[in-house]
Amino acid sequence: MRYRRRLRSRIILSFFLLGFGLTGLFAVATVLLREQLEDQLIGEALYENVGDYAERFYGDPEGALGLPFEKIWGIVYSKRRFGNVPFNWRDLPDGVHEITDTDDRGRTRTYKLAVKKDAEHWFFLTYDISQERTSQQQLTYALVGVVALFSLLSLVIGFWSSKRVISPVTELARRLEGLAGRERPEKLAPHFAQDEVGQLAAALDDYAERMTTLVKRDREFNSDVSHELRTPLAVIRGATELLLANPDLPEKTRQRLLRIDRAALQCTDLTTALLMLSRNERGTGHTPLLKLCQQLADAARTQLGGKPVEVHCEGDEQALVEAPEAVLSVAIGNLLGNACKYTAEGEVRLVVEAHQVRIEDTGPGLSEEDAARLFERGYRGSGAGGTVGGGIGLSIVRRLCELYGWEVSIAPRPEHGAVAILRFTQDL
Repeated sequence: MRYRRRLRSRIILSFFLLGFGLTGLFAVATVLLREQLEDQLIGEALYENVGDYAERFYGDPEGALGLPFEKIWGIVYSKRRFGNVPFNWRDLPDGVHEITDTDDRGRTRTYKLAVKKDAEHWFFLTYDISQERTSQQQLTYALVGVVALFSLLSLVIGFWSSKRVISPVTELARRLEGLAGRERPEKLAPHFAQDEVGQLAAALDDYAERMTTLVKRDREFNSDVSHELRTPLAVIRGATELLLANPDLPEKTRQRLLRIDRAALQCTDLTTALLMLSRNERGTGHTPLLKLCQQLADAARTQLGGKPVEVHCEGDEQALVEAPEAVLSVAIGNLLGNACKYTAEGEVRLVVEAHQVRIEDTGPGLSEEDAARLFERGYRGSGAGGTVGGGIGLSIVRRLCELYGWEVSIAPRPEHGAVAILRFTQDL
């Protein structure tokens, strides 16, 4: 089916159908017209001759009997001889009829029979049309050969024409494939004539120029923002560490400084992850998965706001992921934060396994529609209620998974709540 949808295939098929259709219609029209005209002329001649034959018979009965013409034989039967009329002629009405029977030698013959009957005599004229039928059959065979020949010629012309018509489009596609991965794509329009393909190439050049400018501007912005944010975040973290080193700090102040430090760390990780997404490049690193999940669980406990929710973390201590800690922190942290946000009471459990992290909660659960669309940018599930957020956290998780080749899913649990699974398809 793919071959039939190609533009060149359509052109070839169009030429073939056009040639076959025109020659086929011409051949059919020729055969039908010849047969109709032949039958009409022979029929009219026979019917006129049988009338003349009857008049000559009444004028000279002896001279008209068995009167021969070229390919025509006339015969008359009187009333007392009606029983001698051939069986297949007896019930024929006046007019011209086409008869096919077998002669004395067993040969099949076809002839026209003109019939004229009155009360005393029946008149018959026969006209042998075997040669006409043979020539008509030969004409049919010849026309079939002509149709096949012209169809083949149309197919050859279609191949030749399609190659010339499609070659600029093929060349344009080849040059487009060669532009992949280039920072500054080469202009396409100078390589083509000023025709429809040239206009398409010029439009693609303009589109590529605008997209290149847009991507460059976006990358520069993300790089500048990431670079500029790291300095103040580093200052914030340095200041909090100095303040936390003071042993005389009140406990409430210490807790608030720890919260500031965790928030600054989250901002640093998020900045690193977004920068990698904007550059479409993977970072390197070996991150102990259980240790990172324990840190994220500790941070989540401080953000519960007094809700009766317990956060537990357990699993394989040997699990390692070949990815930067900042990227994993953003991916797992968003899934964990989403579970804590929608769980009013009960528990949230992080389970670290050899090739995945599973996050289970006892929240209100979610519908099948929410499970299918939850990772779309800006989508907030039907159970979001009065919670705040723009619905982009899980979208970032999805994009990170696409970048690193991971798999992520959220589904309702059979009992209650939901389970989110982040599966690492790369070697751990």
